[in-house]
Amino acid sequence: MTGLSLGIDIGTSGIRTAVLDESGALLSTARAPHEPQDTKHIDAMAWWRAVESCIASQGIALQKIGHSLGDVAHIGVDGTSGTMVLTDANVKPVTRALMYNSTGFDGEAKRIAQHAPEVHITQGSNSALARALRLQSQDTGKRASHLLHQADFVIAKLRGTGGVSDHNNTLKLGFDPETGTWPDWFAQTGFDLSLLPKVEPAGAPIGPIAPDMAKQLGFSPAAIVHTGTTDSIAAFLAAAPLVSGAAVTSLGTTLAIKLLSETRIDDPSVGLYAHKLGRFWLVGGASNSGGGVLAQLFTPQDLAKLSAQIDPTQPSPLNYYPLTKPGERFPVNDPNHAPVLTPRPDSDVAFLHGLLESIARIEAQCYEAIQNRGGSAPSQLFTAGGGAQNQTWTQIRARVLGIEPKEADQSEAAIGIARLILDL
Repeated sequence: MTGLSLGIDIGTSGIRTAVLDESGALLSTARAPHEPQDTKHIDAMAWWRAVESCIASQGIALQKIGHSLGDVAHIGVDGTSGTMVLTDANVKPVTRALMYNSTGFDGEAKRIAQHAPEVHITQGSNSALARALRLQSQDTGKRASHLLHQADFVIAKLRGTGGVSDHNNTLKLGFDPETGTWPDWFAQTGFDLSLLPKVEPAGAPIGPIAPDMAKQLGFSPAAIVHTGTTDSIAAFLAAAPLVSGAAVTSLGTTLAIKLLSETRIDDPSVGLYAHKLGRFWLVGGASNSGGGVLAQLFTPQDLAKLSAQIDPTQPSPLNYYPLTKPGERFPVNDPNHAPVLTPRPDSDVAFLHGLLESIARIEAQCYEAIQNRGGSAPSQLFTAGGGAQNQTWTQIRARVLGIEPKEADQSEAAIGIARLILDL
């Protein structure tokens, strides 16, 4: 066995895998789309079928370079944070799955609010605990044995048994990675504590793949399955080194920031959270501002053309809060926060300049929120996502942030989870 590391990323659009050698060099990747699904009745088994398809494609890719799935020594999985399902002891779903962005659990939120601290990660109608309570109510036959996050589910299928999760996926469910405990008021909400997983550090070895699964998929029976992490943390691990002060801004549809800190800094009141990652804490949050509002206002061609006409050395006098709809998560946690996109000047160049500068200011406010609570400023800043390609925006951000952003060499979450389990 050569000790290859396989990372499996369960993304919103499909499955991606990446294989690294023992030195951390990328050998091959593969992709597979998700099956079309009714968003109100998500079948977790469809995730698994897509994973199987992607692993098969990954095996073909490895064969082309003189390797095979049998050379894989380590397997890790990341998934979307807060997506979960209830299964029986044999890892068969007994309820539909609920996605990370599902909402409307007002009754569950009221029940949580009766027992949880006023400011707590489990508060709100779209919290992970609210989703877990809803799933429990839908298990009318009381067949459930495990509450599994998306990554946990795939890991459980590989292992043939569930009941294990990681510090990162369980954080928003209410687990405290610092004390290693669940809240003592959980039972008062009516949640069945027997469904909760044993929690291990992200990327920790659990044990070998199930023999029948190894045979079915083409892995060695000695391949070790590890605990997972969330997709955003895996993307950070792909983009940045594990050193204190390293930060990643993701400029996708939304704006997400993460900074590696030696101290825990979190404040749910402003949407700031800290995930345990080895001896570090990965501190950050996500704004609803970002590329989505730009795409709503301009075509990609217009964005490129107009950006080229902006002088990034000059600040814009316009002050917007670009959002596609009301509601903000970080650095302001306000579901009713209104978009500000006026006044709109006659010049589209000036308008875009103001938008880019305003999103950069929001990014700066995110990092300032960490500093105001005892954290450090970024010592090195990497950028991932589509916005990293816009050099004008990069120069504006450098001026506003006071640090030169670098485009990340890698940002694929599958690479990040593969790096985590290699423990380079």
